[in-house]
Amino acid sequence: MIRTYSSTIRRKEMDAVLTCMVDEKIGPGDMNRRLVQQIKDDLGVDGAVAVRSPSIALQYILKALALEPGAGIIISALAPSWQLLTIEALGFKPIVIDVSPETACIQAAAVVQAAAEGGKAVLLSETLGILPAFNEILAAGIPVIEDFSLSYGGCKDGQRAGTFGVYSLLGLEERDSITGGGGAIVIAPTRKYWTPLKRIIDTAPTTDILPDLNSSLAYVQLREFGRNELLRKELFSAYRQALLQGKHTTFLRSEDDEKNITCACVFPVVFTSGYKEVKQYAARKDIEIEPAFADSVIALRPDSYESCIQANSLFLRTALFPLYPRLGSSQVEKIIKVLRTLP
Repeated sequence: MIRTYSSTIRRKEMDAVLTCMVDEKIGPGDMNRRLVQQIKDDLGVDGAVAVRSPSIALQYILKALALEPGAGIIISALAPSWQLLTIEALGFKPIVIDVSPETACIQAAAVVQAAAEGGKAVLLSETLGILPAFNEILAAGIPVIEDFSLSYGGCKDGQRAGTFGVYSLLGLEERDSITGGGGAIVIAPTRKYWTPLKRIIDTAPTTDILPDLNSSLAYVQLREFGRNELLRKELFSAYRQALLQGKHTTFLRSEDDEKNITCACVFPVVFTSGYKEVKQYAARKDIEIEPAFADSVIALRPDSYESCIQANSLFLRTALFPLYPRLGSSQVEKIIKVLRTLP
């Protein structure tokens, strides 16, 4: 069976983690600092810090923004459910909005309307590596927090993903573009927003800071990202061509995105027929597929957000196919054949 997901961990990543263990330097230390410096150099940002989870990352971001208790935070109905739970746990009000059926991303008009209804900031998830219309969303006039956990390496209008918001969050979880086996990096593109964040980080307990064991894995992943992404882009192009021969679709990407595809080791397919039928067909061909939004806000509370019609539809009709560099040529050929012939 070809699994849906497989983290791209090679000898270099294993050697880096083993070195930390042998040197008995597994807590926050030098590798954490090297990881932070690497991300700052890659993105050209003013400040960054690596912490133990995306939830902790969001906690520090919202503290740095100094929003009033109970302030509304706008999120997508297809955002990962941890965003909703963290916002509520911190005493803020999640304002959940619908998405575009073509891109699965939130749209500027919905953000503007949510801002008028009390939204004081927007947490912008870049769904499955697809970059939204940043400039239109920024024009809403409220702070944008960019979650580019699935779109590291992407680019829009000549600007890198992770540099559009007042703060950005790069998850390092198992299924993110870059994995450290857990954790997240908080990024402040400009000094204006790094200064208040740094004041908070300077008093943070070490239990919030990413250990070197995880940092070493993420650091090598960053260094190897270009090679891995090149392989993913080749597979993505072949898969999409195969899908065009059938009746199902994938999400639209802008011309800019076509040159900078980021896909986090999966290929999304939006079905015109039932998910169960397609899943059974793929399984008979020894290919595992998974629902694309099984861990989303809409999946967590479907009854609460029935008004998000497009998100509900995509939740029921979208699945992920394997797309990772470790796939062999025979496996790739099998997946391409299945994409061409999906019922």
